Amino acid sequence: MTTFDDILEEAGKFGRCQKRIFALFCLVSMPWAGVYVGIVFQGFTPDHWCRDPAVVERRQTCGWSLTEARRLTVPQGNRSESSCERYEVDWNSTALSCDSEELDLSRIPTTAACKDGWEYDYEGRQSFVTEATLNVGFLVGSIAIGYLADRFGRKISFLMSNVLNAVTGIMVAMAPNYVALLVFRTLYGFGVKGGWVAGYVLITELVGVEYRRTVGVLYQMFFSVGILILPLLAYFISDWRWLQVAITAPYFIFLSYYWFIPESPRWLLSQKQNAKAVKITQAMAKENKKTLSSNIETLTDDNAESRTASFMDLIRTPKMRKHTLILSFNWFTSAVVYQGLIMRLGILGGDVYIDFLISGLVEFPAAFLILFTIERIGRRIPFASANIVAGAACLITAMIPDSMFWFKTVVACIGRMGITMTFEMVVFVNTELYPTFVRNFGVSVCSTLCDVGGIVAPFLLYRLAVIWLELPLLIFGSLAFVAGGLVLLLPETRGLPLPDTIDDIEHPER
Repeated sequence: MTTFDDILEEAGKFGRCQKRIFALFCLVSMPWAGVYVGIVFQGFTPDHWCRDPAVVERRQTCGWSLTEARRLTVPQGNRSESSCERYEVDWNSTALSCDSEELDLSRIPTTAACKDGWEYDYEGRQSFVTEATLNVGFLVGSIAIGYLADRFGRKISFLMSNVLNAVTGIMVAMAPNYVALLVFRTLYGFGVKGGWVAGYVLITELVGVEYRRTVGVLYQMFFSVGILILPLLAYFISDWRWLQVAITAPYFIFLSYYWFIPESPRWLLSQKQNAKAVKITQAMAKENKKTLSSNIETLTDDNAESRTASFMDLIRTPKMRKHTLILSFNWFTSAVVYQGLIMRLGILGGDVYIDFLISGLVEFPAAFLILFTIERIGRRIPFASANIVAGAACLITAMIPDSMFWFKTVVACIGRMGITMTFEMVVFVNTELYPTFVRNFGVSVCSTLCDVGGIVAPFLLYRLAVIWLELPLLIFGSLAFVAGGLVLLLPETRGLPLPDTIDDIEHPER
């Protein structure tokens, strides 16, 4: 019997064919970033006014409400222009008390320069619901497309998801009212994430074991490239509908992949479709300018489980159950902390375009740290460490006063880098801990907790920030610490071939 890993030794583990397919799939990650965090630029703009740091500090000291602080910041008789005007007050004066009713600022001079940014009222912000419906689509779609990918193949599921993405993405841009927007955005989320995961699984199944980590990390690093492109697009395309069209347009191009990508031979073998697997493998070898031996005629997978994947496969046996629970919690934590930190940029009062760009740049060191450590140290220690660093950074950031702005920014960026490492590692560790016949479905099921996290994150951030701006960071930090501890209970997968059966997971020593 000859396995697909044996044949890859002859056909090329990462030859010209795999590099071409990998390059095509990397392009898929970029618009996915626009869908995932585009709400920062596409969301409903909340009521806002000039920010006065002294008023913000005094509000926390005196316990003023946001409404009281606004009355003491902007001229009340000129409410329509209040977003660009504020009082010039010396709040260090000892004559000013905490009784906001006693303070009469009607004769105080004003300035039209919002040099310290803006203060926002996030009560009733509609993008809460908008973002939640998108993540509901992610949740349902990732399970459905994950099942279809294991039932009917990676390629067909990827292509069908892109048909859905292209159509519903344009429908979002043309939504005539808010209710239609919510419905179309839910449908949009249904296809986007599931297609991205199917592409990830397909490319990792086409390469040799020593290249899996590289393609997995770089595939996700192009998500970070999309993060950098997004604020530039948003800066030049101010209308959210046209920005939506720009984010959706690539999905029409991805439909052409029908002619450029093959089905996964590993999946075909797991479904006993050996003849098709042999044909595709021969084509890969030809493009890689390699010659196959007669072993190709015996290409098979006697251990393959051709039955349909089910949720019970993920929890029936002890180790599969442990993997599912720990990975699901890490997906949840990664989403809550990652999305929470990104959306937090929108409530800090600075230039959201510059802040978003800077925070996106710190994602690249995360990818290189993963590439440098996971083959030298392994998967488990860097995975756990990234969670713990992210958690510590969140807790420390919450305790640093606003007056130490740059120090606070640096620590927050370290947290962003740590959670980015975690997010990138949970994906490929997940693929290495499930057998072939249930791999796509397993990743999709675990990643539904990512979608739950995406639903929870905006509510956690905006509701808790009303109580104390840094309170969400304490929650984010605590979650990351727990996730890091749980990762240490997972097995190390460095250098091991992808498992084909549940028995490979339960009894790896065999």
